[in-house]
Amino acid sequence: MARNGQPAAEGGVPASANESFKSHYKDWVGFGVIVAVGLHFAFFTLFPNLQAADLSGEMEEIEAIELPPEVHVPPPPEMIARPATPKVAATTVDEDVTIAPTTFESNPVENLAPPPAATGANPEDRPTFIPYDVPPKLLNGGEIQKMLKRDYPPALREARIEGKVVLWIYIDRDGNVLKAQVQQSSGFQAMDKVALHCADAMEFKPAQNRDKKTPVWVQQAITFEVH
Repeated sequence: MARNGQPAAEGGVPASANESFKSHYKDWVGFGVIVAVGLHFAFFTLFPNLQAADLSGEMEEIEAIELPPEVHVPPPPEMIARPATPKVAATTVDEDVTIAPTTFESNPVENLAPPPAATGANPEDRPTFIPYDVPPKLLNGGEIQKMLKRDYPPALREARIEGKVVLWIYIDRDGNVLKAQVQQSSGFQAMDKVALHCADAMEFKPAQNRDKKTPVWVQQAITFEVH
């Protein structure tokens, strides 16, 4: 035995650390086994008993679904037969057939139907088509534009609301506006009223039909724009 407690090797030489560990290996293994057994015994003895929770649950019964029967797909319809070719019947036309005479002597006035009664409708009453060759022409367009700016409804102008009014205007042989009515409203009564007021102030070069002045109904659009 050496002085420091290490076993001496053969010949009086002190043993190395590795040799010293090998000499005490069995002692350490036995001590470790004893400690492990004690810890396991204490764990199972002192630890409370564990009980498994009841995890069983109610299971819904699976309902069997009856599948529908096999769907029968009808065959495609047959092709439509082409129409039969019409057959012309064999007829004979008498060459002596003539057309009844249509002279005034064979159709006197007394035998004719009376002419339709006059309705007495005035073209000025409602918009109707009156034939003309030369359309009427507005002469005071600049003045009408000034009226639109001046009479533009203040509330609509401040709200920057614009609109369009389509009018029916009846113009007589002298180019004067005798009647005006709203065909398509702007959606604002105040704006429609200003458009009708401007229509009354319009002056036209009258329309002509075969070089003669004629009264006509025309369509006139009036647009309100905020500049």
